[in-house]
Amino acid sequence: MKIQFSSYTSSLSDDNVNVFLVDSTISLQSYSDIDSNLLSKISTNAKTIKHFSGNIKQSFFSIIDGKKVLLIGINNNIKDAARSSEFCFYSQIGATITDCINALKEEKAALYIPNFIKEDDIASIVLGMQLRNYSFSKYFISKLQEHTNSFTKCEVHSNFHAAIQKRFDTHYSYLIDGVFLARDLVNEPANTLSPEEFVSVIQKKCSSIDKLTIKVLKRNEMQALKMNALLGVAQGSSREPQLLVMEWKGGGNEHVGLVGKGVTFDSGGISIKPSQNMGDMKGDMGGAATVAGTMYAIAKRNANINVVAVIPLVENMPSGTAQRPGDVVSSMSEQTIEIDNTDAEGRLILADALWYLQEKYHNVTKIIDLATLTGAITIALGDVYAGLFCNSDTLAKNLITAGYDSGELLWQLPIASEYDAQINSTIADIKNVGSGRGAGSTTAAQFLYRFIKNKSYSWAHIDIAGVSMSKHPSHFATSGGTGFGVLLLDKFMQKYEL
Repeated sequence: MKIQFSSYTSSLSDDNVNVFLVDSTISLQSYSDIDSNLLSKISTNAKTIKHFSGNIKQSFFSIIDGKKVLLIGINNNIKDAARSSEFCFYSQIGATITDCINALKEEKAALYIPNFIKEDDIASIVLGMQLRNYSFSKYFISKLQEHTNSFTKCEVHSNFHAAIQKRFDTHYSYLIDGVFLARDLVNEPANTLSPEEFVSVIQKKCSSIDKLTIKVLKRNEMQALKMNALLGVAQGSSREPQLLVMEWKGGGNEHVGLVGKGVTFDSGGISIKPSQNMGDMKGDMGGAATVAGTMYAIAKRNANINVVAVIPLVENMPSGTAQRPGDVVSSMSEQTIEIDNTDAEGRLILADALWYLQEKYHNVTKIIDLATLTGAITIALGDVYAGLFCNSDTLAKNLITAGYDSGELLWQLPIASEYDAQINSTIADIKNVGSGRGAGSTTAAQFLYRFIKNKSYSWAHIDIAGVSMSKHPSHFATSGGTGFGVLLLDKFMQKYEL
């Protein structure tokens, strides 16, 4: 969608849908620069509609004096977690505008911002509009038109047009691209997005960005590093594993490490999954997609921070060469792991990736991994919050705050040494699933914590299994891949940019 920012105009457009934001009074008095007679007609007409009361998510479309007019409610009559911050509230308004314009099959809109809405909130509205206007339609041929959004251009009229234009030019446009990159990767079918193709997509996307370096470790290099936990997961597939390393040297004093789980398709391996909804396992690389999208966004906006991302990429398939339940592998850390369940593969590849990050990048003192790791987190938190496990109160607080401010919410759950007994093995140092059915997300996090070599490091694990893909639109995401985590991590990084 092309956005044009400008000051107010005195007359309404004949071609565009003219969009106004109204509260429960359904008054347009704050639009003092526009023809008052026309505004009075619009307001009077809207007040006759019983179902329109100016509440958020409500809309009213009419044609007044030949002008197409859309009223969007902004009265916050509903208090919930997804709209608890100012950003969430105003981005939801933007998403509603996009939904309405697309439903009307219109291409262009002119959005008039009331003069009582602040600059930050205007930016949130426009960001919500654009985030909601995403579609993944590349595989539609005969039905392409009906699956393509009509909304392509919006003029945004406000008193802050120059400042918001600068904000989008230097930051938000790249943030949107990063979210859309993550969504595209999650939505891509597994037959076209192998580990190698994932790497190729990122290399092409980032090829022109200065100060962002990319290197790729192949099977033989991982074998030399004894990354057998990762390689064991990959050995059942004909597709070659990759370890993608992205390093952004933006300056400043902070050094942050990111790790993203990248299982491009997870059949469960020999411990095969049920067939129902197995196709969704193309999205088991949601953590990798989020980390890649974040690295793209912060590099494009030239963030004043140093970040290295390690992304292990494999496919987990059953075959005559696949690892078996009962196997024992030796990880890069030299800790041995009993494979109790081959469908608990994500923690295996993360174990080697976390260790690699710590071995090769000694300046990193904050480590955050993201993974679609456990079904248990979905049972606990559904599709509203991601699960946060952290060994640092300060890091946890900063991540939770960033989640609140970005609309990507986190709920902290425990890690504790008492859970270690559930992942102790009788024949190896550790086993890859906990005993029994309880605390499945916590025992997975506790497993990962065994691979944080220096416990003084601040480490956080974010389980995004419930939020990385969605069957229905959220407050500013569409169905399918959500790109959850890109906004959160970008907001988190801003705190440390000096």
